[in-house]
Amino acid sequence: MKNQEQENKAVYAPEFNVKNWVDANGNKTDQVKLSDFNGKFKVVFCFQSWCPGCHSSGLPNLQKMVEALKDNDNVAFLAIQTVFEGYHENTYEKMLETQKKYGLKIPFGHDAGDDGKSRSNFMKNYQTGGTPWFIFIDQNNEVVFAGFHINADAAIKSLLNMGDDQINPNN
Repeated sequence: MKNQEQENKAVYAPEFNVKNWVDANGNKTDQVKLSDFNGKFKVVFCFQSWCPGCHSSGLPNLQKMVEALKDNDNVAFLAIQTVFEGYHENTYEKMLETQKKYGLKIPFGHDAGDDGKSRSNFMKNYQTGGTPWFIFIDQNNEVVFAGFHINADAAIKSLLNMGDDQINPNN
């Protein structure tokens, strides 16, 4: 479901611009790009390792969605540590620990800005409001949802029924 401000205009997803990535197994990999997922629905989860809401709600919701949709080749999941504070705590190593802790076999990115100590490029490009934050990008690379709150069960149902209605991760 598009946010009300977005209702009458398409909001195209900008390039991720995240330089540090690991693959589903935690191995360093090339920079992940939006075009790597052409034709797929993308679910991007933004977090910080020290964020209590990320651990109590966001990551468990992501875990639930990844598990429910693991056999669906039309949906790609990514997680990005979007650092905007606490650079000494929200490190690349902590990102790796988070991937392992939750057993998430999806690409993870670490974005602390171009210099490693400024606001995340992804946060600037997608105008996220902090963490935890979910962004849903459809097959046409339009942002169809961006926000803190998500109902994982409703999101799973919507993603399983893609094409039947609009994606609505909250109802």
